[in-house]
Amino acid sequence: MSRPATQGYSPAQIGLHWVIAALVLFQILFGDWIKDLGRALNRGTTPETATLIFGNLHVWVGIVILGLTLWRLVLRLRRGTPAPAGGNAITLGLMKATHGLFYVLLLVMPLTGLLAWFLGVHDAGEMHEAMKPVFVLLIALHVLAVVWHRIVLNDDTMARMLRPGR
Repeated sequence: MSRPATQGYSPAQIGLHWVIAALVLFQILFGDWIKDLGRALNRGTTPETATLIFGNLHVWVGIVILGLTLWRLVLRLRRGTPAPAGGNAITLGLMKATHGLFYVLLLVMPLTGLLAWFLGVHDAGEMHEAMKPVFVLLIALHVLAVVWHRIVLNDDTMARMLRPGR
């Protein structure tokens, strides 16, 4: 089954990209509160208000990221994606690997977090925590690729995630 050809991303695909990106950034910046909440609950003490709020937000934002990622994958399968702006076999392979790894992390991180939080699966929690630096590195690579396309290659790759196509 081949995906349909498309000139660009749809408004929904673009919106999901940016909403998920913002939520992931929130998780990276404020995700450590979940550890404090877990410690307080394990000790049987009342967590501080900020710990309670941000710890719970981490769980719920993770669930939202999982749902939005599934929606984004459905759109990707139904609508397809535009062809890459260009590149050689190596850069196109890196692009595909990077996007694939993003989707893996966007699915596996929330799932391992949920297994750790709700079912107490310690190894899932360890895996969840170990993926964070990989995610940060992947985001940095993604941003550098955008800068490379804009400044060095001077192409419109970034515009595809800002303006809907047909």
